[in-house]
Amino acid sequence: MVHRSGVFAGYLHRLLICAKCSRSPRDFNNVIRRLMSTNFRGGGGGAELGGDGVPFRPKRALVVSKLSRYAFERKRYSQLGEDGLKKVLVQRGSQYDRLVEKHNVHIDNVNKIVESLQSQNIEVKVAQRFDQSLNEESVRWADILIPAGGDGTFIMTASKVTDDKPVLGVNTYPSGSAGYLCLSPWYTENFDEALKKIMEGKFRWKWRQRIRATVESGLINAEPIDLHEEQLKLPELRDKHWILENRLRHGLEKAESVPRVLPIRALNEVFIGESLSSTVSYYEISVDDGPMERQKSSGITICTGTGSTSWSLNINKLSHQSVRELLAIFNQETGANIPISPELQERVASLFNNSLVFDASDPTLSYTVRDPVINGIYQAMMPRGFAKKIRVRSRGWDACLVMDSGSSFVFNDGAIATLETKEDDALRTFELLD
Repeated sequence: MVHRSGVFAGYLHRLLICAKCSRSPRDFNNVIRRLMSTNFRGGGGGAELGGDGVPFRPKRALVVSKLSRYAFERKRYSQLGEDGLKKVLVQRGSQYDRLVEKHNVHIDNVNKIVESLQSQNIEVKVAQRFDQSLNEESVRWADILIPAGGDGTFIMTASKVTDDKPVLGVNTYPSGSAGYLCLSPWYTENFDEALKKIMEGKFRWKWRQRIRATVESGLINAEPIDLHEEQLKLPELRDKHWILENRLRHGLEKAESVPRVLPIRALNEVFIGESLSSTVSYYEISVDDGPMERQKSSGITICTGTGSTSWSLNINKLSHQSVRELLAIFNQETGANIPISPELQERVASLFNNSLVFDASDPTLSYTVRDPVINGIYQAMMPRGFAKKIRVRSRGWDACLVMDSGSSFVFNDGAIATLETKEDDALRTFELLD
């Protein structure tokens, strides 16, 4: 265990550096906040929180294993034997043997993580989505959460964190998963080296902003609908939202009083719109306390810096084809003769697309109005932009507010939500040093 005076000395050293240099007041305040919030302890095991040269030596680790595609299908068709499952998957065109192989690679890598932790005398629990072992008690028990899977597992694990408990992601199948939020693929096979760096203080903390949603009015379910769990039950999600709202209206389901801060913090993005994607979403939106604007569209996405490399980027990114066609129009209309080379297309597309991405620690929000309806009645003066606060009033009939594509809340006509970031909600993650 790191002595408390050593932890204090490390943070005090950083504090003095900030005070002497020309960094912004925000940087100085961040160090103060982290110094105070650390309280020189970790999670349930009482580990000291290090970083920037100060070791972090957890006593208890919760490894959150992803549900592989094979395991998902196994749960989905639990009534079938192995031969029956294989027959169903092959009939659907899935590669049964490939799914089993990927599942086994994942399990092997989870076992390596567990063995590395235990070799350092760290107590380990393994939990999985939909298992009873993944609960508030197990999260409180741990000093560190280790999502083992990919970005989806990382985001799901982050949704369970309500304090500054650190999260360390490991990509357990790097040949088939990008794992942007996880350690680099080399550490999948060499997790003991990552653990060594952490225990020697060869890392810095990376704080990822998350979105807080405060609902001011409307019938809101107390607990979110888990959309991933609903996939196992195979209902129409549209029916699930409709049934839940009717139960709320008739007092058969617990409705939370408002105003209320929703229990989930979104690491990537929030989506607001109709549950059925082919239905037009109707709502009013205010950006940074501006006037409400009535809009119809395919819904709104509001993302963090972490999410700016994901769904938001793919909605807004400029393709080489679009650059080529726009330059051709520009040449035709202006008489210019700009050579439309592949290199120019790449530069223009890259410059624009890079402008959409911002740092995960930035408290800014990026919003996108998807497929806005623009006519004599409805407008979208700024269908895309950056903001500190977004306020939305629903005019929908089967609408939802969805956090990170997994946790859904009923959000129908009259419901109002304010979306913003708060420093206290930031997620503590690791950035290993060379």
